[in-house]
Amino acid sequence: MTLFTRRLMVALLAAAILATAAYSVHAWRAAKPIDLPLVRVEQADLEELITAQGKLEPKEYVDVGAQVSGQLSRLHVEIGDKVTRGQLIAEIDPRIYASRVAADQARLSSLTAQLAEQNAQIVYARQVRDRNRQLIAARAVSREALEESESALRVAEARAASLKAQIDEARSTLSGDETNLGYTKIYAPMDGTVASQTAREGQTLNANQTAPVILQIADLGTMTVRAQVAEADVPRVRSGMAVSFTTLGSLERRWQAVVRQLLPSPEVINDVVLYNVLADVDNRDGQLMNGMSTQMFFHVARAENVPVIPAAALGRRRPEQDSAQGEAYEVQRHVDGHLVPTVVQVGLITRTQVEIRAGLKPGDEVALPKPSIAPAAKAAGPAPRIGR
Repeated sequence: MTLFTRRLMVALLAAAILATAAYSVHAWRAAKPIDLPLVRVEQADLEELITAQGKLEPKEYVDVGAQVSGQLSRLHVEIGDKVTRGQLIAEIDPRIYASRVAADQARLSSLTAQLAEQNAQIVYARQVRDRNRQLIAARAVSREALEESESALRVAEARAASLKAQIDEARSTLSGDETNLGYTKIYAPMDGTVASQTAREGQTLNANQTAPVILQIADLGTMTVRAQVAEADVPRVRSGMAVSFTTLGSLERRWQAVVRQLLPSPEVINDVVLYNVLADVDNRDGQLMNGMSTQMFFHVARAENVPVIPAAALGRRRPEQDSAQGEAYEVQRHVDGHLVPTVVQVGLITRTQVEIRAGLKPGDEVALPKPSIAPAAKAAGPAPRIGR
């Protein structure tokens, strides 16, 4: 090794030592005395949720109405009764419709008799015409007599055709009135439970404009929660997403459901845009009832057994140091009695906690800002989202 090479190596080593010393001095100067509360990095499960209010309703139900007008003479079920498809549940006074059917039948019988008589007239008119055709050859009748017999036959046949058309009309009218008579008996269109009743025995129903609803039959074995989700949260809701919810009467129990549909048209309530999200839940135990209020929790993302810190401990954003492990933020880490600025990569961020993917490990301590100087939005933490 030459003298020049040895001198170069000594110079490089000295430069490295000086750089390390300078960085240590800089880091020491950047470190802050502890004047803030400290929290420890803990190992925990973290879950991001979207909350919303909802209402329970049957997934499948039918509003049973009357197709004909009249007095509701009999109601065979009450609210809460179980019914099966095809079961007679109500009757409307049938006397008016029965009398119409009887009149239609009488008119049809009369027209049928008239047609039989007219057919006999046709047979006679045809015989007269045929005889006159034979006699005209022997010059026994006049041409005028033959023409009259032919005209009489055509008139008789036309009259029979008219009676046939009237009979078809009468049969159609009879069929319609028999159908209306059948509508006076109302049958259950599905298996289920009588959920509500809006008409009573003796009430007159008018079906001329709209079908009056008598009662509602619902299948309560599967319920649907209609949740109203805020406009800002809707993009993160999707079909098939897991949902849990509680009811006012059973806050200790959480029911599990699955998102079935996101309705595209919103409701605007007090200038707040809300979207209806439908989620189905098994209710074979019958604990859930129509109209119950629910507190909904949409499960957006979950991280299990990961290092976490309070969201309030995050400092300024450091996008230039983002990596595949997540977005970069600065925190104040406790090192040997001082606070040292440290860049961390984060994953899942909720309103209260943050998943740490790099930069800290369980057992490390970080500082929280003082409540008096922490902005209100900062104290609440960043908006919920899924980390990279």
